[in-house]
Amino acid sequence: MIKIWGKLIKHNKIIKDKVVTAGGGENYQQDLKKCIIVLCSEFDIEKPYWLPTNLEEYNRRGKTIFTQDNFIDRFSFDKFVIEELKTKNKKQ
Repeated sequence: MIKIWGKLIKHNKIIKDKVVTAGGGENYQQDLKKCIIVLCSEFDIEKPYWLPTNLEEYNRRGKTIFTQDNFIDRFSFDKFVIEELKTKNKKQ
């Protein structure tokens, strides 16, 4: 299972945020894609393009920032940030 925190930021302030989870997909990539699609739908924004810098940053830090360079349309926020939240294993 993957848990992603999505944030829309304008003037260094969070204007919208949401945490979504996905699991049970065929692989991690598909679960991440599902989370991003849900976030974009909730925020009413288009899905961003992943540039090589986004991929490197996400693989290294579990977080990446999408700016206007990642979108075709103009938008009213400064950046869209996604960050993977680590889930704690429950002891049984």
